[in-house]
Amino acid sequence: HVVFSTLHTNDAPSTLTRLRDMGVADFLITATVEGILAQRLVRRICSNCREEISPSDDVLTHLGYSREQVADRKFYRGRGCDSCNSTGYKGRIGIFELMVMNDHMRDMIMGKCTTDELRIAAKENGMVPLRDGGEQFIEQGITTAEEIIRETIIEE
Repeated sequence: HVVFSTLHTNDAPSTLTRLRDMGVADFLITATVEGILAQRLVRRICSNCREEISPSDDVLTHLGYSREQVADRKFYRGRGCDSCNSTGYKGRIGIFELMVMNDHMRDMIMGKCTTDELRIAAKENGMVPLRDGGEQFIEQGITTAEEIIRETIIEE
């Protein structure tokens, strides 16, 4: 059987904590969960009024970059026009984080690992965090840094 369900969590690894809080035993989690997909919708910059900008120091701080680190990168925003009702945005696009379970991660769960420990193992197993996926859309001029900051958590 294939079962799809939704839970409200900040990211894919946090699902472990949510399932535990709901009373699901660790052995059931490890025996049944094959993968967890976290998703967020972010607003697209309007293609009619998109313009290049210099990001504020506050935005760079939230993204974890210095001005020197982004000197060769471009940032965009929508100026606002009739096409986007002067919002600067038109439409949405999804950013995703797929955590695929492996035997090591299952052993960690049975050993009562924390969400942070599971996040590290998932990244070592190839998971691309929501923030990283969102930063690719910033670089491509699809969405704004503010959108990604608003919709993703900062990993400690």
